[in-house]
Amino acid sequence: MIPPTRTNLLLSREKIRSVSGSIAILKARRLALIREFLAMSAPFLRSREEVKGAYGLALARLHLALGHEGEEFIASLASPTARPLDVEVVERSVMGLSYREIRVAGETVRPPDRRGYDHLSTSPHLEEAIAGFEAILAEMLQVAIFESRMKRIGEEILRGSRRIRVLEERHLPSLRSDVKKIAEYIGERERESYCRLKQFKQLMIERCPQGTGSERACPPSG
Repeated sequence: MIPPTRTNLLLSREKIRSVSGSIAILKARRLALIREFLAMSAPFLRSREEVKGAYGLALARLHLALGHEGEEFIASLASPTARPLDVEVVERSVMGLSYREIRVAGETVRPPDRRGYDHLSTSPHLEEAIAGFEAILAEMLQVAIFESRMKRIGEEILRGSRRIRVLEERHLPSLRSDVKKIAEYIGERERESYCRLKQFKQLMIERCPQGTGSERACPPSG
């Protein structure tokens, strides 16, 4: 225990107020992050369901196209339709929390006349399949953005919860215990001083009694 002095008592009480204030700030920030996390969870789950449904539909269109054009013809379109997709990672911040976000430069879903082949010679099933897979790519990039942000926010929520738990379960009880012990020690010391002072006054009254008229000089001790 720290030395039981009035200065340390005041310092310990100030530390309790400071720690309590820090806990309140951390809890408010955690609550704000939880709200942000819950607000993002619905669009995230919806995007995943949309990707799942779109993928099944695109596969069905691709199977129909394979029956019409054949596997060799569709495979020959892979080279002219290939294109670089520039993905940029940018730094973002939400409520003071920094995270990385993916940004796509250029268009993800292309019109048929910009895919690098003669779209008039292909079947509608193949065009729908290609458009479907490009739309899936765009949706997956959005899912990746949501997932990255949610993961970062979730980690910060857990980190904040651990800090709050340490402050509430370790630091605050320790500080309060120190304050209680110091206050008890100082109170006991003051009671002892009061008793000694009272005894001293009683002794002085006995040795220097007051007269009915004028005061009489106290006899010398010894």
